[in-house]
Amino acid sequence: MKRVTTIASVVAAGLLAAGLSAADVAAQGVELQFGTTSPPGNQQSNSAVDFAERVNERIGDYGKVEVYTSSQLGSDKDMLQKLRLGAQDMSQPSTIMSTVVPEFGLFDLPYLVKDREHMKCIVDEIVWPTLAPMIEAKGYKLIGVWENGFRHISNNVRPIVTPADLQGVKLRTPQGVWRMRMFEAYGANPTPMAFSEVFVGLQTGVIDGQENPYSNIYAGKFQEVQKYLSETRHVYTPSFPTASLAKFNAYPPEVQEAILEAAEETQAWTYEEAARLEEETKQKLLDAGMEFNVADREAFVEGSKPVYETFAEEVPGGQELIDRALALADGC
Repeated sequence: MKRVTTIASVVAAGLLAAGLSAADVAAQGVELQFGTTSPPGNQQSNSAVDFAERVNERIGDYGKVEVYTSSQLGSDKDMLQKLRLGAQDMSQPSTIMSTVVPEFGLFDLPYLVKDREHMKCIVDEIVWPTLAPMIEAKGYKLIGVWENGFRHISNNVRPIVTPADLQGVKLRTPQGVWRMRMFEAYGANPTPMAFSEVFVGLQTGVIDGQENPYSNIYAGKFQEVQKYLSETRHVYTPSFPTASLAKFNAYPPEVQEAILEAAEETQAWTYEEAARLEEETKQKLLDAGMEFNVADREAFVEGSKPVYETFAEEVPGGQELIDRALALADGC
């Protein structure tokens, strides 16, 4: 409460000095725009709402974090551009981060992340000390590492048991080069597309399938236009809540602190919530009538080796990043 009073007092004093009345001051409040492409109800948008509530409890009359879901502020690419230009406060990129800093492509390597405990170690040992400074050098402020989730494949052609079953399947992917290369290695026809366009793409047959965590599949209502659901767990994708570095640096120190504290609390919350909801959401998809199968993990791991080799060759320090991440599989 003391922090809230301090922030409010500083803002009020500045506005009164500018000649505004006390009533005018009371009406003032900074809107901190947090944009996400995710629809309401999935893990990413739930995390954004949880974060906003935590920040808003701390900053009081200074202003309020407003969450804009379902690409209301644009695609991930659009919002990253706005962040860099200082035209938006925060967004929630995931796979697309590798288009800004290639080293973030580490999280597009198939079967790299064993489980959430492994991911926590990667966050502590690799993301914060190594990757966060890289993204900051590009004009962004990484404020946390949340969850998008373990990804699975749905499609209207056939059950996916081995990579061979993906041969020729037109599969929507996010805008990240390594996800595309992975599915090219499996024999699919990867098609980058904004999340907001996927339902219509599936409905009209422009694409045959897509790959996403269960929560995204359900929130996107893809079960209404997809027949087969294959549990592949081919990639664990983090969510990277990110602020405009210019805007973040312009906030009062107390607001900066509130944002970072809230993001860290949401980071812990999102792992617990995602684990709790994963099986529940999967069951909802099955109840909706999707035909389910579990993929052959070993066949996919074998088919993934070329992607690792290419990443190690093309990304500076790529092999070292791979080795560091895999070495944390049994704890840190």
